[in-house]
Amino acid sequence: MTRVHLVGTADCDLRSALLSRETARDALATYHLDQPYANTIAVETISLGAAVSLLNDLNWYLIRYTDASFVLEPSISDTEWLSRELATAVRTGEIDPHESSRYLMIYGVETGDEPRLVEPMFVTRAGETIPEYDLRDVEETLAVRVTESEFGA
Repeated sequence: MTRVHLVGTADCDLRSALLSRETARDALATYHLDQPYANTIAVETISLGAAVSLLNDLNWYLIRYTDASFVLEPSISDTEWLSRELATAVRTGEIDPHESSRYLMIYGVETGDEPRLVEPMFVTRAGETIPEYDLRDVEETLAVRVTESEFGA
């Protein structure tokens, strides 16, 4: 199963913002909504194409209410997410999935009553290992592969 993960902006409750809008609510109606981190929503889809399609359906809301959208495609990686832009480029054949791991955005995960994602750090992978997250002391991280243009932005 391919997972989609939406990260809300600091100034809104993402779940409420999406479910209070009829079009977004309809697009999400067939999915079970999880909340793995504070102010996030995660759903499972059947494929990379379905994940990209869902993100496209929600685009108007994503621009307004999210900081980021990720896709976890097991055929590419079991642990590293793809940014929305990278997932779309892989889906359309613009980027080979096996050549998508150089540029990363690593989020720290603060644990507590409700785990939350904290500021991302952009890194370039050299070899097989991922550089350590050093923006703050965290026990876990979440790695997201990004396109070269996202990395340089």
